[in-house]
Amino acid sequence: MTTADKIFEAIRQDPANATFTAQGWDPLYHIEPDATILIASQAPGRKAQTTKTYWNDPSGDRLRTWMGVTKDQFYHSGKIAVLPLDFYYPGKGKSGDLPPRKDFTAKWHPSLLAL
Repeated sequence: MTTADKIFEAIRQDPANATFTAQGWDPLYHIEPDATILIASQAPGRKAQTTKTYWNDPSGDRLRTWMGVTKDQFYHSGKIAVLPLDFYYPGKGKSGDLPPRKDFTAKWHPSLLAL
């Protein structure tokens, strides 16, 4: 098992993520050692989480258009990494989605960025 796989599994098994894991959700992020672009974002949306594909919604379509890349380039070029502030859809709030959980970034980003 690689370091990246171990980190992924540690995120899944973290008690703070138990409700998400119980729903069958995996953490959504993408780290590429040779990436030249890192996209930092809030948290996956509901559609992205349920389809298990980050930026898989109209906002992802707009982002790819702004970047001038195709879906294939975005997901498979090896040049783009995606690291949201939380790796799970946070749920619905009064006026839109809830914000990412506090302290999530400090806990998981350093080990992923080291890759």
